[in-house]
Amino acid sequence: MPETATPDSTRPDTAAPYLPTERTVPTRSKERASYDRKLVHSILDAAYVCHLGFVRDGAPVVLPTLFGRIGERLYVHGSTGSRPLRAADGADPGLPVCLTVTHVDALVLARSAFHHSLNYRSVMVHGVAVTVTDPEERRIALDAIVDQVVPGRSRDARPADAKELAATAVIRLDLDEVSAKVRTGGPGDEPADVGLPHWAGIVPLTRGYAEPVPADDLDPAIAVPPYLSR
Repeated sequence: MPETATPDSTRPDTAAPYLPTERTVPTRSKERASYDRKLVHSILDAAYVCHLGFVRDGAPVVLPTLFGRIGERLYVHGSTGSRPLRAADGADPGLPVCLTVTHVDALVLARSAFHHSLNYRSVMVHGVAVTVTDPEERRIALDAIVDQVVPGRSRDARPADAKELAATAVIRLDLDEVSAKVRTGGPGDEPADVGLPHWAGIVPLTRGYAEPVPADDLDPAIAVPPYLSR
């Protein structure tokens, strides 16, 4: 996403890394952790689905949902009847959450079952989500969520009307307590296993897009927009 400022934004992007905290320092494979701001942004911007974790009635809940990033803020939307979004509404200080994004880049096949792994890029964000009430910030946030999925789409769709906006809640999570974790490379077999007669290596995974399929009731005169044909 472009680095567009939100109304009353107090957290502009800087070149400084995020500060590690007790919650963002992994207990295993610490060498894979990174607090580089540009890396975190690149991982977030390459995704549009996140997993939002929180505690409801004393039990953990994790919801897959769409999100958008603007600068140092993440936005998630949902129904005003959604329990997590209601919990963030007007609460002091808000709803404690953990938001994660993961890309799987390759399957890592080792000679031993124990050393099978994945090459991946992931981001974990801890913080307190709050409900966005400012109408202009809500508008910008909802456009950002649409454009996170398909950049440029928000300018090529009807904006939400008053009834739809009344049924939609938006929550904001600041990028304060953040870490990235990345694994690259091949399998880490034990020296004693290198001679075993089993194939070892990586199976790269790629994300692709097929040809857009028009809606059954679409006017044939409406061409596929450039942001989909690129």
